[in-house]
Amino acid sequence: MDPLTKVQIGKTSLRVTRLGLGGAPLGGLFEDVKSDAAVATIRRALELGINFFDTAPLYGHGKSEMRMGEALRGIPADSRVLATKVGRVLEPVEPGALAKDEFDNPAPFKPVFDFSYEGVMRSFNESLKRLGLDHVEILHIHDPDDDYQAAIEGAYRALDQLRREGRIKAVGAGMNQAEMLARFARAGDFDCFLLAGRYTLIDHTGLQDLLPLCVKKQISIIIGGPYNSGVLASGARAGAKFNYADAPKEVLEKVRRVEEVCGRHAVPMKAAALQFPLAHPAVASVIPGARSVAELEENFRLISHPIPADFWADLRREGIIPAEAPTP
Repeated sequence: MDPLTKVQIGKTSLRVTRLGLGGAPLGGLFEDVKSDAAVATIRRALELGINFFDTAPLYGHGKSEMRMGEALRGIPADSRVLATKVGRVLEPVEPGALAKDEFDNPAPFKPVFDFSYEGVMRSFNESLKRLGLDHVEILHIHDPDDDYQAAIEGAYRALDQLRREGRIKAVGAGMNQAEMLARFARAGDFDCFLLAGRYTLIDHTGLQDLLPLCVKKQISIIIGGPYNSGVLASGARAGAKFNYADAPKEVLEKVRRVEEVCGRHAVPMKAAALQFPLAHPAVASVIPGARSVAELEENFRLISHPIPADFWADLRREGIIPAEAPTP
């Protein structure tokens, strides 16, 4: 599978590489990353030909956006597609006053949910300042799990306005669940969705309703979290992460079964995890995070690693992937 093949986003003029770069680790997800290492990783992605980059105010409480901006400033606008998110505004706090969360050594800002029209416009303008850019291509409503009404009445209205003004090219939503994204697909005019962790080798939640609906409506799916927070990269070991927390026993057992099939066919599990979701016609790109040049280059190699058809058939026979799931 060629990581540099470009695919259209929805009905827009945007075309993104099949492999993108997710920006959560560059903001210190689970472990801090130095600024120069983060910027070097983004610039290496550009050198390799990757054109799709994803970030958010939440990631490192602004650090990921600042690092993305530093690396992408001066890059011609037609050479990159940048996505960021709204739904949280960053309120300054005293250093050391933050409660511990999944980001290590974040900037001294507290993310506060705000899906109002005014809050979204503020969030967008503050993101542009952190990025040091005058526009982004894609803007997602981020994690409105408990705020559907505010998101559709406030945030979506703001994003639609920005699109009509030409300040963004695509309206999206990014979530760790498929059900609300399907509601958005039916209620608004969305171009794309960032679906994190819900269409992977071990979690097929998005397959039944969301993905077929997106094919019908020409809404592109971007797959975040293809390693399910790490368990599909680290393997079934104690402390492996799933959904941003320690993986439960049943998940570790399923991953062990995947590892057995990978062993029989000499297929790296990470290669299978990256390539599997891209076979679905709704999926435009997969955006694994990377915290170093080495991790980025490994993802680049693995997405084009040859995988025999027998491997996918074996996963199906073992009941690991559903019969109806398309495979590469």
